[in-house]
Amino acid sequence: MIKKNETFYAKILLFGEYSIICDSMALTVPYTHFKGELSFINDDKYTNLDFAAESNKSLREYAIYLKDLKEKGELLFEMDFDAFEKDVEAGLYFESTIPQGYGIGSSGALCAAIYGKYSQNKIIGDENISNQDLLQLKKLFAQMESFFHGVSSGMDPLNCYIKNPLLIKSKTHIEPVGIPREFSKNGGIFLINTGKPGKTGPLVNLFFEQCKEERFFNLIKNEMIPFTNGCIKSIINGDINEFFGHLKSLSKFLLTNLKPMIPNAFHDVWKKGIDSGDYYLKLCGSGGGGFLLGFTEDIEKAKKMLLLQNIEIVPVSKFQ
Repeated sequence: MIKKNETFYAKILLFGEYSIICDSMALTVPYTHFKGELSFINDDKYTNLDFAAESNKSLREYAIYLKDLKEKGELLFEMDFDAFEKDVEAGLYFESTIPQGYGIGSSGALCAAIYGKYSQNKIIGDENISNQDLLQLKKLFAQMESFFHGVSSGMDPLNCYIKNPLLIKSKTHIEPVGIPREFSKNGGIFLINTGKPGKTGPLVNLFFEQCKEERFFNLIKNEMIPFTNGCIKSIINGDINEFFGHLKSLSKFLLTNLKPMIPNAFHDVWKKGIDSGDYYLKLCGSGGGGFLLGFTEDIEKAKKMLLLQNIEIVPVSKFQ
């Protein structure tokens, strides 16, 4: 019997996009609606052959990147390259429903899958994992994912690998965390599909360039990070009123100061949510396209308000 490959899920960074680069807290959760697994191109499995061929081509390029790191003595984990290269030659690809460029961890799931299958002496990921092992995984995943984005915090593949909500308290402390179910009777989290993928690299580079300006960097440190940390602490503590207060401030900050990351067609939609209080939007990943992330205290009312603007939402979860 052929052993089935492990499935890895998408992730949603609820809070911490961009600000985590400047050492804010962050909160990331698995999103099981989308998933992926390593597979092989063959006649026995139904798949999109063009997609599989393109994925295999990408893995060939990725193998060169990883092997170069290994030959330089820079790869941060032991890897069975013979098995990986043999499988790539045999048609290995990543069978995935996770949309690429939508900020929910398509490359993160791929990195997690490759580490899970081909690493030697791998760190086992479960809810009892130590902070030290989480930090080590985050570091090596950042190296793995940098091939796709130019720079990576390592959090996406880490969450995909651990498959549990993770709280990043600081650069030196990460821990699995529970999020209270009974948070808001009618509230929920949702996604909005902007209709086009985003490109992480250019936007992250833009953010780095902006941070070189003292005024912008001070705004991140003195406003964005406190708003972000406030959202995280209050959602974990189950304080609904405090949470939406911080969230409104964060949503306004993003619209004012990170507008290039928000597709132009959604600026008014974003502002209407803030003005009405019926929903609040924020970035889901680096932005520029992909999904937007929304929160509301009344999911049915938010649906109706957005439908009036010709926007359908994708529910992620209810708070309760």
